[in-house]
Amino acid sequence: MSNLSRRIFLLGGLTTAGAAALQLGAAAQISAAATPFPFTLGVASGEPDESSVVLWTRLAPSPTDADGQGGMPNADVAVDWQVSTSETFATLAGSGTVTARYAQAHSVHVLAGGLAPDAEYYYRFRAQGFVSPVGRTRTAPAPTTVGRDFTMAFASCAHYESGYYTAYRRMADDRPDLILHLGDYIYEGGAGTGGVRQHLGGETVSLADYRRRHALYRTDPDLQAAHAIAPWLVVPDDHEVENNYAGTVRADNSPVLTAAQWTARRTAAYQAYYENMPLRAAAAPAGNSIQLYRRVRWGTLATFHMLDTRQFRDDQACGDGSKVCADADLATRTITGSAQEAWLLDGLGQRLGTWDLIGQQVFFARNVNAAGAMNMDAWDGYRASRARIQQGIVDRAVRNPVVLTGDVHASWGNDLKADYADPSSATIGSELVCTSITSGGNGSAATAVPNGALNPHLRFYSDRRGYVRTRITPAQITADFRSVATVTEHGAAATTARTFHLHDGQPGLADA
Repeated sequence: MSNLSRRIFLLGGLTTAGAAALQLGAAAQISAAATPFPFTLGVASGEPDESSVVLWTRLAPSPTDADGQGGMPNADVAVDWQVSTSETFATLAGSGTVTARYAQAHSVHVLAGGLAPDAEYYYRFRAQGFVSPVGRTRTAPAPTTVGRDFTMAFASCAHYESGYYTAYRRMADDRPDLILHLGDYIYEGGAGTGGVRQHLGGETVSLADYRRRHALYRTDPDLQAAHAIAPWLVVPDDHEVENNYAGTVRADNSPVLTAAQWTARRTAAYQAYYENMPLRAAAAPAGNSIQLYRRVRWGTLATFHMLDTRQFRDDQACGDGSKVCADADLATRTITGSAQEAWLLDGLGQRLGTWDLIGQQVFFARNVNAAGAMNMDAWDGYRASRARIQQGIVDRAVRNPVVLTGDVHASWGNDLKADYADPSSATIGSELVCTSITSGGNGSAATAVPNGALNPHLRFYSDRRGYVRTRITPAQITADFRSVATVTEHGAAATTARTFHLHDGQPGLADA
């Protein structure tokens, strides 16, 4: 185990010279003997650019208290922070004091600036007489440079009751430079039966409910390890609010809510999501909406276009579900909203990096069964929207478009076709779909592509839990579909189920 791995789980004050040098803010000068350890939710970082990164923590000595305040008093607390190029913090690259506010569940979002590009850093916090675990983070390369080769992992769908977060631990073991989370970070349902562990309380509706649910998930040591090892880029899907919601439309009326209560629920969910994620201030919610689609550059190597396919979509066609539905072809239907669609196409047209990586939530390529049915919650339910994006890729001669997807609880590797009805049509890009961290339980050994004969562009399938690890260079992306054999028992090893190469200027997946 590395020094950093040991320090991730250090509880209490550090005894190094660097820790002794960390000064307490006046409002945080509380006796350690009288105050329980406040950093039970760990630390995180995210949103790196060439000179800054967001540092996150949340004070919660009793994290799963029903009021959602984590055992903190109704008072603001000063939190000191440090950034260093060394785990010992012998020399500081940045430091300061930030206020953890009661109104924001004592979460803090520090924008640590003035950092060198393409560089690795370590960070920590101190409050109420305690020093936090240490996190590792890094900045992006300068916009005009390629930077070092780097490893990016992405994941989704981590139902707490369905299993242990072994896949998060294996991601941390890989020591990636960046992690993407593509949605369903939490699940909103009440306590179930038959799982390996259990939610606390009923279905999340209020702000206190969502704060408590995020805190429960954040107490998991494997998730904390993944947050502490690398900066994250995050986007939510549906379960961060409510299953299969579409914009302002609910999938059903369970639990029964008035229109005003549904608006309040969305407001609470977005507020808690922001409080618990390492997001920049621009993402702070405004009432019952939150600004999450954004572009993050990684030098000239890659551009991440992070989408929001929940807030701005039309209601699912034909009542949702998997079905034959002519309305899914209506030209007016959108999964992104017109503003986000224009923003994405504009960004793709700028060709800022060798690789254009589109981080988003739901299955993008066509996936039809023998009856002609398709999933109305995925892009198959918004076919004109997908066609406009794909035609935009062709019209703009986007060299290396790669869609990164979560949601479906299985690994898929897909070619994107100019005409899905014609297998011989041009391949215009690729889609990598990560399986779930736990959702769906252990899964099975199945590897045959469902309906593969009807969808020859769907190249790979695996039903195990895990994540995708990519190694990105100017010449190629190497994508490893990583899986664990079990999540109902803790500690399984990760193996590579399949590896594909994506070559610069050659759209589609190539066997390794």
